[in-house]
Amino acid sequence: MELSLKYFKIDFLLKLICCFLSITAFAQEEKAGASAQELADKLANPVASLISVPLQNNLNYGIGPFNGSKYTINIQPVVPFKLSDNLNLITRYILPVVDQRDITGENTHEFGLSDATVTAFFAPKTKGLIFGFGPAFLVPTATEKVLGTEKFGIGPSVLVMHQGKGLSVGFLANQIWSVAGKEERADVNSFYTQIFLSHSYKSGASLGVNAEITQNWEANTTMISLNPSVGGITKFGDQIVQFSIQPLIPIVGPHESRPDWGLRAVVAFVFPGS
Repeated sequence: MELSLKYFKIDFLLKLICCFLSITAFAQEEKAGASAQELADKLANPVASLISVPLQNNLNYGIGPFNGSKYTINIQPVVPFKLSDNLNLITRYILPVVDQRDITGENTHEFGLSDATVTAFFAPKTKGLIFGFGPAFLVPTATEKVLGTEKFGIGPSVLVMHQGKGLSVGFLANQIWSVAGKEERADVNSFYTQIFLSHSYKSGASLGVNAEITQNWEANTTMISLNPSVGGITKFGDQIVQFSIQPLIPIVGPHESRPDWGLRAVVAFVFPGS
């Protein structure tokens, strides 16, 4: 059963890669034009006024002393709200579903929800230099003790980026402190930042790279990964879909939680007319 589940995950990701490659080739042949590139640029902007529902699949192997594996699918809807002609509120939700083996001990298995993160960016409408700011919330939605913190947290979030036609560069960051929850659990004091660079093409294809840094101030640990990416945009009927593939390259991290290698595959359903 364990082997079949593992092979299912690998097979799922390989099918996504094959599907992505064929769709990207199709998009390049069709030469969808400037509209596809404009959409790719909007998707590279975390505070664009665009409804999307990304499903981010993460597969990591070689974790910790028991050489564990972890599969996480992050359900990440982005919903904008127009507050005025010059100000939008962009809400971003991350709900992780985790399936992990041999991480908390040898021959162990945990499956369920992890903690959710909700971020709200107040984003003035600007061109060129883009910024957003607002609160970030940690919500204890984990269905198993080892998959979450059992803490409710809050803190600030910020985004700063520059975007021109075909080029996006910037960073987003948040700092979260726990303010409530079970006293016997460790406090949350965590900083996260992502530095990103991407280039889009007329076909809607894109190339990019990002670095993700997580600092746990309570445990005094740092996690850093470097993640190159290739992406593309296509349609299934009338539904616009973006695909991307990213190898996850760990650079820094504690032995008990740092994987040897990883792979990320993202499928994002896009609703540009909303």
